[in-house]
Amino acid sequence: MDEVDYKIRVAKLEDAPLLAQMGERTFRETFASDNTPQDLAEYLRKNFSPEIQSAELAQPGCLFLILEIDGAPAGYVRLQDLATDPCLAESSEWNGLHPMELVRIYLLQAWTGHRLGDVLMQASIDQVQILGVEVMWLGVWEHNERAIAFYKRWGFAPVSTHVFQLGQDLQTDYVMSRRIP
Repeated sequence: MDEVDYKIRVAKLEDAPLLAQMGERTFRETFASDNTPQDLAEYLRKNFSPEIQSAELAQPGCLFLILEIDGAPAGYVRLQDLATDPCLAESSEWNGLHPMELVRIYLLQAWTGHRLGDVLMQASIDQVQILGVEVMWLGVWEHNERAIAFYKRWGFAPVSTHVFQLGQDLQTDYVMSRRIP
């Protein structure tokens, strides 16, 4: 990969329109070909608007990190502190540990293949270590093989499944987690 000049910054409330636009664009780029236009449109409408991202930014324990390349936004991460999934709460292995959910790790398609997902993941891990998080977890669509391989490379392992609703389509996500040293 050629050297890329990047910066990661914490999102502010005024970034809500940018996060909405990037979230919708990256989700569409990644999943449009595998879902119906109706289901995709419903999901995007319910999850990506400046108002929704403003509300997320204002949630206690919510943190967005924006990746910029040469000053232009290229991707972002959304982390949610103290979020848990029932399968983690019921697991004796994770019981009593400080959890954080990696809600989104989105990279514009033009930047995939440049190892910038690694940059975002490392920034996320650095942040959760500062916060004293002991376990990080996420949900990933069972058919998103590229993402699953990426997460496994970063030490995440499947622990269960849960339902992810995309429009009217009930999909299966793997719940993956890893300890944070």
